[in-house]
Amino acid sequence: MLILASQSPRRRELMAREGLEFRVVVKDTEEEHDATLAPQVLCARNAVAKAAAVAEDYPQDTVIGADTLVFIDGTPLGKPRHQEEAVAMLTMLQGRTHSVCTAVAVFMPGGERRDFAVTSYVTFRSLTEAQILDYMSKVNVYDKAGAYAVQEHGELIIENVQGDIDNVIGLPVKNLVKVLQA
Repeated sequence: MLILASQSPRRRELMAREGLEFRVVVKDTEEEHDATLAPQVLCARNAVAKAAAVAEDYPQDTVIGADTLVFIDGTPLGKPRHQEEAVAMLTMLQGRTHSVCTAVAVFMPGGERRDFAVTSYVTFRSLTEAQILDYMSKVNVYDKAGAYAVQEHGELIIENVQGDIDNVIGLPVKNLVKVLQA
């Protein structure tokens, strides 16, 4: 059985789109937010923690954990807690290019583990405060790293994406499929 250790509806949608059969099992884990760590290291630690917590209870299954963070100037941007924080994040991103890193940890039966990380680059349009507030009125920014979603009215704020757009959404699913097939 394939288990996704994530509550993210976007990850569920991406896996379902690829025809993967899975179930969702999530355990509370404490995520790290250490800005001194390299993006791929920080995301990998969080992905491993999520998958390990579930794999402990399901050792005969394949468990997938993932973590996605937006990074600008070496600073990780998680999910905003309130409107002021979301506006500040989107203001920081506007008119600039930032990276989006997703790390994936796959725990397999028998204790084998395969990890990988993918980084994509997103360039935001130059935005006014009114445009930022308009975007926020259309999208629930509070459950999204960096306070935005490329797949939800992204055309209002995003100029360009370099790399895997599925990674920006939250799961580089084509890479995941390759790992599962290997």
